[in-house]
Amino acid sequence: MPKLIFVNLPVADLARADAFYQAVGATKNPQFSDQTASCMVLSETIHIMLLTHDKFRTFTSKAIADSRATTEVLIALSADTRAEVDEMVAKAVAAGGKADPGPVQDHGFMYGRSFEDPDGHIWEMFWMDMEAAKTAMAPAS
Repeated sequence: MPKLIFVNLPVADLARADAFYQAVGATKNPQFSDQTASCMVLSETIHIMLLTHDKFRTFTSKAIADSRATTEVLIALSADTRAEVDEMVAKAVAAGGKADPGPVQDHGFMYGRSFEDPDGHIWEMFWMDMEAAKTAMAPAS
């Protein structure tokens, strides 16, 4: 069985977060969702657990970071093409997110952009030509 990842995100408004993530292409799994949490499926191996602040607090004694003021993590997600990177950012903006909180990166072999969800969580979308990356990252002889 492949490893699964569940990214747990605290959200201020669960319904708004649900709508946002569905608009960018996630599917809600009702089996792991209720009035305090929504399991959003991005792929067979990547899931986003949207948790109300009260629910999130049951998993940690630490304060919940204000993701609009601080950054604890940057979540990077691969895309199959450069166009898919741009499409995902466009979907995020159309759903109420913010485009490119960081600089657009274009290294030829790698292209990346980012977006913030309505709660300020940053997602980095990137495409990479692996063969070209090997050449570009090879040590100089």
